[in-house]
Amino acid sequence: MTNTTHPTSRMPTLFIPHGAGPCFFMDWSPAGAWDKTAAYLRGIAASLPARPKAIALVTAHWLAAQPSMSSAERPGMLFDYYGFPPHTYELSYPAPGAPLLAERVAGLLAGAGFAPAQDGARGYDHGTFIPLMLAFPDADIPVLQLSLLKSLDAAEHIRLGQALEPLRGEGVLIIGSGMSYHNMRGYGDPRSTAIGAEFDRWLGETVALPAPERNARLADWAQASGPAGRLSHPPRAEEHLLPLHVVAGAAGDSRGAKVFTDRVMAVDISAIRFD
Repeated sequence: MTNTTHPTSRMPTLFIPHGAGPCFFMDWSPAGAWDKTAAYLRGIAASLPARPKAIALVTAHWLAAQPSMSSAERPGMLFDYYGFPPHTYELSYPAPGAPLLAERVAGLLAGAGFAPAQDGARGYDHGTFIPLMLAFPDADIPVLQLSLLKSLDAAEHIRLGQALEPLRGEGVLIIGSGMSYHNMRGYGDPRSTAIGAEFDRWLGETVALPAPERNARLADWAQASGPAGRLSHPPRAEEHLLPLHVVAGAAGDSRGAKVFTDRVMAVDISAIRFD
C-alpha cells in the first residue's frame, strides 16, 4: 500500500470498548445496560475524516508469541464466547480480509525488529466482529485482525504500535478493541465503582499528555496508576487494556482524549481517540 491519501484524511487511532461477549445482540440484565456503548460504536464511522480504505484491529482475544495477523481473503467466524443464547452463534460479519495490508504490516513490524506471522486460518473473534457489526454494519471495508503479545509487556505493545503509525496516512483506521476496565470479579459490585472511576480518571489524564510522557506512564501503568490500575486489570489479565498501548504507539505525537464514558454494571468504561 502507498500513501495516496490527502493529509486531511489522516486517520485517528481508536481504543474502543467491545462489551461483554455478544451483549449488543441479546437481552441483558439490567435492560439497556449497553445501549450507550452501542450508540457510541454506531457513531464511529460518521466521526472519521474519510471512509477508511481498511481497518487494522488489535483484538484483546488473540495472544501470540509474536505479532500475528489474519491473512485470509475471506476470514470466517470464531465464536470464542461460551454460554450465550443460541442465536448469538449465528451472527455473521462477512467483511473481506486484507491480505495486501497484512504484507504491508508484516514489513513494518519486521523493520521494527519484530518477527511477524501471518495466519490464513484464523477467523474474526468477538473482539473484532461484535464492535464492527455496530460501527461498520455494511461489512464492506477490508479488515486485518492483529494479535497481542503473550508476554503482555506494555512497552513492547507501544513499540508495536509505533511501527504501525505510517498506516494512518494511508487511509487505514487502527482500532484497539478491549475494555478500559476488565476485572471480572468487579463488574456489578458497588465496591468497584470508586476504583473504576479512579483508573478511568488516570487513563484520561495520561492519554492527554505529550507522547513521551504518555508512553512512559502507559509502559509503567501498573505502578503509575496506583492501586486502582491492578484492581481494574488483575495481574496476567491485562489483555483488555493493552490494545490501548498499541493505538497510543500508533498515534505518534497525536494527543488522546476520552470521547465516550459510561457506567456499566457499576464501573466506568471509556473509549479513547488520538487525533
